[in-house]
Amino acid sequence: MKVGISNFPTTYSMSAVALGQALEARGFDALWVVEHTHIPASRKTPYPMGGDLPSIYWESYEPFTFLAQVAAVTSKLKVGTGICLVPEHHPITLAKRAASLDALSGGRFLFGVGAGWLAEELENHQVAYNQRWQVLREHVLAMQACWTQKDAEFHGEFVDFDPVWVEPKPVSNPHPPIYVGATSTWAMQRIAEYAQGWYPVHVPEFDERLALLTQECEKRGRDINEIDIALVTAISSPDQLAELAAKGVNQVVLSLPTSNDDESKKMLDSFAQVVEWAAAL
Repeated sequence: MKVGISNFPTTYSMSAVALGQALEARGFDALWVVEHTHIPASRKTPYPMGGDLPSIYWESYEPFTFLAQVAAVTSKLKVGTGICLVPEHHPITLAKRAASLDALSGGRFLFGVGAGWLAEELENHQVAYNQRWQVLREHVLAMQACWTQKDAEFHGEFVDFDPVWVEPKPVSNPHPPIYVGATSTWAMQRIAEYAQGWYPVHVPEFDERLALLTQECEKRGRDINEIDIALVTAISSPDQLAELAAKGVNQVVLSLPTSNDDESKKMLDSFAQVVEWAAAL
C-alpha cells in the first residue's frame, strides 16, 4: 500500500520545491495536483460540492509546470495530475508535454485524466459538454499513438492527423500510466478499455463500482489486478487501510488543504502516521 497527497497549489501555499522535499522526506509515494485552465466569470454550472466555488479552483498553478519543479528536487516521489482536463488540450501538444515530464522525472509521471464538470469551461475550449468523454477517449488514444509510434497518426471524429514525429518519447514503458478520475458506471468501461489506473474519490458506491470494473475488465480479457487504484480518501486507522488493501486499493491519496508552509507541514506530519501504517501492512 502506498500513500499519496493531493493538493491545489497556489501562490500562497507551499512552493513546489518545499512541498516536494517535505513529501519525500516523510516517505510519501506521490503528489497529485489539480487542473483548471480557467474559471468562467459567468457560469450556470453549479459547484458539485454545493455552495460557492472556492477560489483555489482558479488560483491553482498549471500542473505540468508545478510538477516539473517538484520532480527536479526529488528522486523517488511520483508526480501526477489529479486530474488533467484532457479535452481542453490538443492531443499532440499534450502528448509532448506529458512525455517531457515523464522523461525529465525519470519515469515518475502518473497521468490522471478526466473530462471536467464545468460546462462553460469546456465550451471556452470549443468542447461540447455532452461530448467531453468521447473527446477525451480520442485524445487519449491519439496520445498513446504519439508516445509509442515513430510515425504516429490518428483519424477519428474529433482528432485527425496524418503521420507526425512527436519526441521525446516517454521513459515509462510503453507510456505514462493513465488513471481515469471518475466514479460513474460509464467510467468503468473507459478504464477497462484504455487506462492502466483508476483515480476515484471514495464515494459510497465505491464497492459497487469496483465490482463493475472487475466485470468490465473480464469482458476485455484483462485482470482487475492490472488496474492500479489510487483512492482519494481519509484514513483514520490501520484497520481501515488494511480493509482497502484487501479490496485491491494500491494507493490512498490524502487531501492536503491549500495553506501556508507551517500549517501544511503540521498536516503532513499528522498524515505521516498513515505512511507508517501502510509500511506495516
